[in-house]
Amino acid sequence: MSLLLFATVALSLGAFASPIARRGEEQKAQTVLAQSALAEILKQGAPILGYDEGCSRSNATCDWMANYSDDTKIVHMSIPGTHDAATWNYTQATQDEFIRYTGEIAAAEYYQCQEHSLFQMLNGGIRAFDLRVAYNPGNDTIGFHHSEAMLSPTATVEDVFFGFYSWLDKHPTEALLISVNHESSTGTPDDAKLYEHLYDLFNSSPATEYWVQTNGTLGTLGEARGKMTLLQRFSYDLLPAYDTNRIGIYLDADQWTDNGVNITLVYNEAEDQVAYIEDYYDIGVETGAGAAENILWKYNATTAHIQDAIDNHPDQLYISFASSEHDVDSPAETPRIMALGNGTDVPGVNQKLLPWLQERNGSRFGIIMLDFFDSVPGLVEAILSV
Repeated sequence: MSLLLFATVALSLGAFASPIARRGEEQKAQTVLAQSALAEILKQGAPILGYDEGCSRSNATCDWMANYSDDTKIVHMSIPGTHDAATWNYTQATQDEFIRYTGEIAAAEYYQCQEHSLFQMLNGGIRAFDLRVAYNPGNDTIGFHHSEAMLSPTATVEDVFFGFYSWLDKHPTEALLISVNHESSTGTPDDAKLYEHLYDLFNSSPATEYWVQTNGTLGTLGEARGKMTLLQRFSYDLLPAYDTNRIGIYLDADQWTDNGVNITLVYNEAEDQVAYIEDYYDIGVETGAGAAENILWKYNATTAHIQDAIDNHPDQLYISFASSEHDVDSPAETPRIMALGNGTDVPGVNQKLLPWLQERNGSRFGIIMLDFFDSVPGLVEAILSV
């Protein structure tokens, strides 16, 4: 029996099991077994998950959804998220270690978009995660990538999802939105086996207990508490027979315009449910324009889209990516420079976004996906208006 299968069985008998009463030594043994199995899974996932060190009492963002009523619609909320969330541990040393898998690729600074772990993001108030997946080496498990960069050769989607499950058990008032996108630039197969793996994962225990099972719509916070909602950015077209139990909402790549400033994506035509998306990530100003000009273009695009969320379509989903790059500029504008400035007199998108959000305190902003989410103190709080 593989470690993952062993751990899944152990967890189903223990911490993640149905609420059947167990007694005496049997209960104790199964609890110890489940805890041990979960600890091993979290250890395997640590290159992506990090470690859960909990929240301080003064942390206003740890369980912020507890302040909202169950009947609050998710599309009415302001939700902080992280773009390319799994890249936090990707350094040049990491890249050099994995060169036998990826070959020579661009420097690590072009791929890293975060600097704190997924558990730190959860405890820091992040509730929407942008995850990019493809095969790990050997093509038997699915792991995490950003374009050509492999973020860990061993951590799997199952490991990371178990980490989310364990965190939600401790924070049952919270709900997570998980965007899963197949990363096509990895050189790994894009085949039916990969999508069968994902489909079966979402339809097996304990995933069925931790993922919102509704398909095609976003409901209320009460329906999503303690669970994860799938924002599906990949297609099941290679699995026509696997059409019986889809979950979450499907954000069709054919409608998701590449580098779009204002994308209109219909995810439920029958109920007229639309996602309005700003994903202007590759700034197209002329080469040599410099950091200030690139950052201004991105800031203007993002704030224009968030303002649209404030003013229009109150019952529709808004997703604004505050993340960007211009890696062909001279010198290059990396994700860090775009988010945080050039370290001298040019502020980044995050610094410029903070006062803009504070001036609109209490507004509905929708989902805002950030790079280097907590490097500007108060930014998450400004999204939440706390």
